[in-house]
Amino acid sequence: MDVFIRASWLLVAGLIAILVAPRIDVVAPGLGGLVYVAGVGFAVLLYLSVLLHEVSHALMAQAFGMRVTSMTLHFLGGVTEIEGEAETPRREFWIAFVGPVTSAAVGAVAWAASLLTSGGLVEFTLEGLAAANLAVAVLNLVPGLPLDGGKVLRAAVWAMSGRPHLATQVAGWSGRGMAVLVVIYPFVMPKVFGVEASYVDFVLAAVVALFLWTGASQALVSARLRQRLPGLQARGLARRALAVSEDVPLAEAVRRAREVDAGGLVVVGRGGEPVGIVNEQALLATPEDRRPWLNTVAVARRLEPGLILPVDLAGEALVRAMQNTPSSEYLVVETDGSVFGVLVTADVDAAYANA
Repeated sequence: MDVFIRASWLLVAGLIAILVAPRIDVVAPGLGGLVYVAGVGFAVLLYLSVLLHEVSHALMAQAFGMRVTSMTLHFLGGVTEIEGEAETPRREFWIAFVGPVTSAAVGAVAWAASLLTSGGLVEFTLEGLAAANLAVAVLNLVPGLPLDGGKVLRAAVWAMSGRPHLATQVAGWSGRGMAVLVVIYPFVMPKVFGVEASYVDFVLAAVVALFLWTGASQALVSARLRQRLPGLQARGLARRALAVSEDVPLAEAVRRAREVDAGGLVVVGRGGEPVGIVNEQALLATPEDRRPWLNTVAVARRLEPGLILPVDLAGEALVRAMQNTPSSEYLVVETDGSVFGVLVTADVDAAYANA
């Protein structure tokens, strides 16, 4: 599992150092220019706690048997890339909810530790970490995608309705609503809190609102696209396949395929086991006058484990399998290992576009 840090984090780390430097100068006078170094150190500790938040998501997903590909820290926090989606609303809930719980736990530990200190830079750092992590825990529970609270909301709607796509739409629109509220917030600060909003408040609100709106919109688009996936089934999309031995001339293999109206050619070894799939583009690119002198295996791709798909594969599982091993053709087999047909990527793309 890879951990990435985006360049935008460096900008935020510098901004945090500048903002906390005056306070550090008060609690630890005499540091001079080192207050900025201390500020960067505080930013590093803060983002380490964010990393713990993301690690908790990753560990919970792995506990449910899901594959975590990476974790990325960026200027607004972090994101954990998990392959596929949770299979049940219960799993969705726990993968999302464990993040805010972890942040709250880190905040509580930092606050308890601050009570054992006697002031100075250490107490300031612990109090700052406590406040920041408790704020992260609360804000992440806001019920709107792409926040953890949005995923919790999605899990709840999914559990009640049994419709994951509807749940995504509800959580996505809720996320958009939260984005609008964030934009409005600086304008209502004077009336609600009696405090005039600063330029920083407006800029921060705009950045957070853009983050929420973009994430929610992506979730809504993804929901619409995923509604098409159940119609993609290997059994229904696979072409009829003709098996030919490796030494059969390409022209003869094409002739036999046309006779039986086969849409794919599978090359078999001496024992009759499939060893390759003829690449349609390579076949079309081969001049007809060369085909009688060229063995079929010359335009076939050797079979790898990822190129052999079970006939009952469908929906998101089918798409994920094809993404894991990109190819223009796949061999589709029955449960007993016998050849069912050849699945052509172009056919899957066309079926998806027409769904």
